[in-house]
Amino acid sequence: MMNEPVIWQAAAHLLAYPDERFWRRLPLIEEAAQPHFGGFLTRATELGPGELAAHYVDTFDLNRRCCLYLTYYADGDTRRRGESLAALKSRYRAAGWEPMEDELPDFLPVLLEFAALDPSGADLLSDHRAGLELLLAALTERDSPYADVVGTLCATLPPITAAQRTRAARLAAAGPPAESVGVYR
Repeated sequence: MMNEPVIWQAAAHLLAYPDERFWRRLPLIEEAAQPHFGGFLTRATELGPGELAAHYVDTFDLNRRCCLYLTYYADGDTRRRGESLAALKSRYRAAGWEPMEDELPDFLPVLLEFAALDPSGADLLSDHRAGLELLLAALTERDSPYADVVGTLCATLPPITAAQRTRAARLAAAGPPAESVGVYR
């Protein structure tokens, strides 16, 4: 049986940039969630701090298909994304949770931290299932060790519905929305 809050908390840590704090906390993650993240933990250790950090930047910072900001998949860089970010902040505050100001509320590790602490977080993760599936597909295609983390996360959620699968396929085919407001031609 999976202990979703522990898995989500561990995944939040594993999907954060692998800085010194990441490596200091890794033994705790191994102890708490080893069976769920064994593949990632092995590959991360094999790569080591420098290579894992370079892989993280190459994967998440330089590749739009591997975006950890989940509203990007459905909203792209549009005004609608601003509304989605505000709605997420509002949901967090309504639950009595105040995310750190140095990160956007749709950053997957932030969503996972919230989900680990509040029962409504599972619904938030399910709301972003299409984006999670796109992220998983992109990470799997790149043979990234992070595919193990996102795959384990997806396994904690209810099975993907036909509607979510269709939405993911539509988003994959079209890419994130864009708008040209204020651009003169």
